[in-house]
Amino acid sequence: MQEATSNAGGISLAALISRAERAGKGAPPVDRWNPAYCGDIDMVIRADGSWTYMGSLIGRPALVQLFSTVLRKDADGRTYLVTPVEKLGITVEDAHFQAVEMNREMNDGEPVLTFRTNVGDLVEAGSDHPLRFAIGENGEFRPYVTVRGRLEARLTRALAFELVDFVEPVAAGGERQVVRSGGALFDIPAEAHDR
Repeated sequence: MQEATSNAGGISLAALISRAERAGKGAPPVDRWNPAYCGDIDMVIRADGSWTYMGSLIGRPALVQLFSTVLRKDADGRTYLVTPVEKLGITVEDAHFQAVEMNREMNDGEPVLTFRTNVGDLVEAGSDHPLRFAIGENGEFRPYVTVRGRLEARLTRALAFELVDFVEPVAAGGERQVVRSGGALFDIPAEAHDR
């Protein structure tokens, strides 16, 4: 692999991969690491779920999956790649991941929605992994599920349509519509009711 340097103090992609591989054994505790901020790198998670580095597509799914294990969104609203020795800012156009599969099962009389992301995470929507709904610029219904920390997965268009089948009213006249999962209720924005 050719070693390309970033704009963050000469850190090469190969060096970052090496540190991410070492950090990625098991579930890395990125929330407990507090390395120095080393600047931003030209890595983008695009709205379609693809990842780029210096304008080029990262085409190896295993590499995207590796980077996803050292991803963290901080309270400042920015997303970083975090290893024990560095913290590098990246750009996220919409969501960190895409939810590509959904399963709905009943557990003790309550529906449970389970999602699989494009990087292999399995998440049961509930109070620990809430669903969030937004309306896009073109009026489209955009559901998201929290994967870990502040990282979210946007449901694909097909899953968003499938999820609509599970929307139910909880107030007379349908003023409040929700999706239930894992004992939690997630409100659909009023502007999405007529879509």
